[in-house]
Amino acid sequence: MKKRIVASILLTAMLGLTACGSKASGSDLDYIKDKGTLIVGITDFAPMDYKDDSGNWIGFDADLAKKVGESLGVDVEFVEIDWDNKILELNNKSIDVVWNGMTLTDEVKNSMECTKPYLNNAQVVVVPAATADQYSDAASVSGLSFAVESGSAGEAAAEDNGYSFTSLQSQSDAVMEVDAGTSDACIIDLLMAGAMIGPGTSFPDLTHTVELTTEEYGIGCRKGSDLTAYINEQLAGYYADGTTTSIATTYGVQDAVIAP
Repeated sequence: MKKRIVASILLTAMLGLTACGSKASGSDLDYIKDKGTLIVGITDFAPMDYKDDSGNWIGFDADLAKKVGESLGVDVEFVEIDWDNKILELNNKSIDVVWNGMTLTDEVKNSMECTKPYLNNAQVVVVPAATADQYSDAASVSGLSFAVESGSAGEAAAEDNGYSFTSLQSQSDAVMEVDAGTSDACIIDLLMAGAMIGPGTSFPDLTHTVELTTEEYGIGCRKGSDLTAYINEQLAGYYADGTTTSIATTYGVQDAVIAP
């Protein structure tokens, strides 16, 4: 009798483990719906993801992510991550998606299940406006000291060009280095430069000059995730009904949108 009870307990435990394993390795969409939250990994990166005066996350990417969360019937939670650790954060399920103006590099495409490109971008050199006319190409800025975001496309551009640079936690930090005069220049995303520097911004005395690279943004999910195809489908619908253009116009990135 005792043997039967023990066998029954073991069988129940094994079935439970099998069920848990099946759920863990199954659909990301089901996983997100079950927990009721889509966790979006971001950095503070205007005009993609940034906080309004009330402390709420807004931006082109943030608004699109909220639309996807609404279509799934779940809440959307934005979590600031160390950009260097985005792949690790995704794989250990601290976040469900990386949606933050992410350049589709070979590393990103090899490590994540990425959506189709949805925005064009470039890496540009930011300098004080008073000295901008001295710089016309990649060679002309080679003697400058640069600030870049660690793990970013800007850092890769600095490495590729053999520039001397300091890696910081965010692109915003890199801009502040130039404004403070502790770095001669920084390399950031063109879309961020358009929103963050120049007249009418917090950094009116800075401007962008040399364009070092051109690139495309994509959204990253876990390898093999069915969330990727779902986001592609939703973005195609938002583009067709004018939602994408409306949101893009709000944040001044309408000229960078890529048709699905």
